[in-house]
Amino acid sequence: MEEEARKLLEEGIRKKLVSPGKGELSTFPNGTKVIFHYRTSLCNGTLLDDSRSMGGRNKPMELILGKKFKLAAWERVIITMRQGEIAEFTCETKHTALYPLVSQSLRNISAGKDPLEGQRHCCGIAQIHSHHSLGHNDLDELQANPQPLVFTIELLEVLPPGSFQLDVWAMTDKEKLELVPQVHEEGNMLFKQGQIKEATQKYYNGIACLKNLQMKEHPGDQAWLKLDHMITPLLLNYCQCLLLQDQYYEVIEHCSSLIFKYEDNVKAYYKRAKAHAAVWNEAEARADFAKVLELDPSLGPSISKELRAMEERIRTKEKEEKGRYKGLFNYNTPPATATTG
Repeated sequence: MEEEARKLLEEGIRKKLVSPGKGELSTFPNGTKVIFHYRTSLCNGTLLDDSRSMGGRNKPMELILGKKFKLAAWERVIITMRQGEIAEFTCETKHTALYPLVSQSLRNISAGKDPLEGQRHCCGIAQIHSHHSLGHNDLDELQANPQPLVFTIELLEVLPPGSFQLDVWAMTDKEKLELVPQVHEEGNMLFKQGQIKEATQKYYNGIACLKNLQMKEHPGDQAWLKLDHMITPLLLNYCQCLLLQDQYYEVIEHCSSLIFKYEDNVKAYYKRAKAHAAVWNEAEARADFAKVLELDPSLGPSISKELRAMEERIRTKEKEEKGRYKGLFNYNTPPATATTG
């Protein structure tokens, strides 16, 4: 333990044990998943981030070792810790220069945003010198004036390689391709069991894998088109789940993107028609149902049923509105007269 602390000190990192962990120190081979809470502060005690309160989520950080995480210091210090240990690490500026970018991504994630939102497509060092605002005053200040930081880390769990499902961002291209048919089948099974939210997540994960691979190809190339054809059935299943969860506008958006590329996709027109009908877009719904009938006349009975249901909903709505506003514009009612006491 003392030897490891001495090595860290030579590298510009001072470790202070707050609470010892349990068991033996892991060997931490590449591919190990570590789950930990962190607290980041300036040397004067000013708090920057705390995973227990960030975004009100109390969500710990998860990291796959050996994947070249932008903040290498975290990997370096964690491999000196036992599970359950809490330690404080004061890191010199050379280890913390990229923290503003890391923090911005983590804050975006906690707020449900794209982790790369607001970051330019260049390397971390280039971004540091670009004078580009990160959207947070404290991070802008830290980016303009790099300084040592204190990381208080509680190591919650250490999972050896192969004992957990990798997140999409941590997978190789081969692993992503192998995962897609698996999650597709799992999604179908969950859907049949009525577990719609769980099925939605499975389809989403499959789409994310393929979209990630597609970003590496040139739009319209054979490889790009092959991936797009794999995305289409997953996206249609995803839209079916969204329909059942009343997410109609998202269904319209996704189906419109499919129709833009594939003008003869009957399922996309059908799902978009149902979504339009649900949000009272009668003209758009009728146009889409008509297109479905044109592309596949065998669906005539189903379309007739959908149209009757839409028309009934419209009549019911009009009747309710007529009753709600009845009497508001009755000109036979005598005007109110003022009285004096």
